[in-house]
Amino acid sequence: MAVSQDLLKEAMETLKQSGVRITPQRHAILEYLIESMSHPTADDIYKALEGKFPNMSVATVYNNLRVFREVGLVKELTYGDSSSRFDFVTTDHYHIICEECGKIVDFHYPGLDEVEQLASHVTGFKVSHHRMEIYGTCPECQKKEAH
Repeated sequence: MAVSQDLLKEAMETLKQSGVRITPQRHAILEYLIESMSHPTADDIYKALEGKFPNMSVATVYNNLRVFREVGLVKELTYGDSSSRFDFVTTDHYHIICEECGKIVDFHYPGLDEVEQLASHVTGFKVSHHRMEIYGTCPECQKKEAH
């Protein structure tokens, strides 16, 4: 997929400009995040890559995700008490979350950008960001319920 290769190249460039050393592990973690649209946990990433990097620990994955978050490449999604999931930052998007299986799906809704301007105008706040989640039951879980 050419798009994910371009995103990976840009991500590597961002790391270089931020003075972050690019290790094979970092490369692999970023590549996995970009290609996996499933908002994996650090554990998911570790399990997916441990065959390739037998000496890599879950702590290594966490530390790298923290570095990526600090340079703005990755968002940490925390929903309630479940473990954090990580999302490669592309364009602004929102999440809909299945209350049964925990799956998170991205969707775009450009109209929401106006909400920040409205909130600022009405309250006088200087808005830094917003986040919105929608909850429901995914099609797979709906099928299970129907049986």
